[in-house]
Formats: sequence, structure tokens, C-alpha cells
Amino acid sequence: MGMASSDLDVDELAAFLHLTPQQVQRLADRGQLPGRRISGSWRFAEAEVHTWLENQIGSSSDAQELNQVQRVVDRWSERRSDSVCLSSLLPIEAIEIPLAARTRGSVIRRMCELAESTGLLWDATRMAEAVQSREELHPTALDNGVALLHPRRPQSSILAEPLLGLGISLQPLPFGNRSGHLTDVFFLICSTDDRIHLQVLAKLSRLLATPDFLKQLRACMHSSEAHALVQHYEAAIDDQLAT
Repeated sequence: MGMASSDLDVDELAAFLHLTPQQVQRLADRGQLPGRRISGSWRFAEAEVHTWLENQIGSSSDAQELNQVQRVVDRWSERRSDSVCLSSLLPIEAIEIPLAARTRGSVIRRMCELAESTGLLWDATRMAEAVQSREELHPTALDNGVALLHPRRPQSSILAEPLLGLGISLQPLPFGNRSGHLTDVFFLICSTDDRIHLQVLAKLSRLLATPDFLKQLRACMHSSEAHALVQHYEAAIDDQLAT
């Protein structure tokens, strides 16, 4: 099943999440799933489920948990062949080392400028405003020093196609992480629809959870080196998914 309907009942959400209806019921009763009761029955809005999944992916560093979420995202996409290729979405010109920004606002603006330089994003200012609004709603800076910048909703009207940007700062800076951790690696996720956004976020989270990837990424001195590293580790993830 896909998520064509805007509202799901317990059985539909259970099938989507690969859980039993009883498990979904318990999670909803405990407030661990976004939903509302209508005439005594739980209903779940598609947009809220999307946000919940996004938070599950972005906040996790556990490989087993990420594997489970990846299966959910694959199910939403219906075919594994639909899986995104991160290295294909990440043009060399959208990578900057060191990132020419030292404040939260300038990081967001610079990352959007890099994306605009590819010709695939047509309005860096508008994207930066959307990303800033998302950051004010809920910061995307993780405890591992990485921020997964993205707008709250896909910006298809200003994108030719999905796009990734990457910036690495030589000095970590405060970026809103709620545990107080500083941030030095910034990914910008520009998606044209929700499914692509979740696919990118799920795969990127798996990449970040791969041992040694972040250490080697922080040691990169050139954009081409960082791109090759992403390509190498992504190929290993694809091999794991294929087995």
C-alpha cells in the first residue's frame, strides 16, 4: 500500500509501518504516534505521519532502528528500485570545504547559494527563508555534529530536480542543538516531494551512522574528495540493502 489517502485508520497504518494493529493501538494510546480519536477510533493524518517518520529518521543513530525505518520508506516508495542515489543528487559545485560561514543564519544562506550555483535551485533567498522557518520550528542539528537542513515542505516550484548540498566548517559552531553540541557538517536537502525527502533522509541517516564515515568526511580537504567518499560509502550501503 502507498499513502494515497490523507487519513489512515489503525489497520492501514499498521500495514504501512510493518506493525500489528495492536502495536499501533498501544503506541497511539501512549502518545507515541501522532493521531486523534474520532468517535472512539484512532485516525492518523498522512502529513503528521510523514513528520513523525522524519523525526524518527533524523534523530536515530542506531543501525538496526534505521534499517527498520528504511524498510518503511521503501514500502512507501513501493519499489526498491525507486531508491535515491545521494552521490547523484550531490553536485561537486554544491560542496564547500571550508564552508564560508560562521553564524547560523549565514550557514543557511551560504548552503542555499551553493545549491543555486548548480542551476537546479532558482531562488536561494526563498529556500533560505523556508529552511530558517524549519530551524525555528525544530532545529535539525544532531548530537554527532551534523545538521540536516531542509524546509518544512518540499519546494518543488523553485527546484528543477531534487538536490543535495554539503558544507564542512573547519570550526564547529552553535547551531541550535538542544544538547549543546556544536555543528560542523551541514547537509542541505532540497526535495520535490515528500517521498523523495524521506528517501534522502533515511539513506543519509544510514550513511552518517556508518562507522568511520564522519571521521573521514571531516578529514576531506576538497569537494571532489568528499563527493568520492559519499559515493564509496553509499555503494556499501546499497550492497547491504541488496542482500
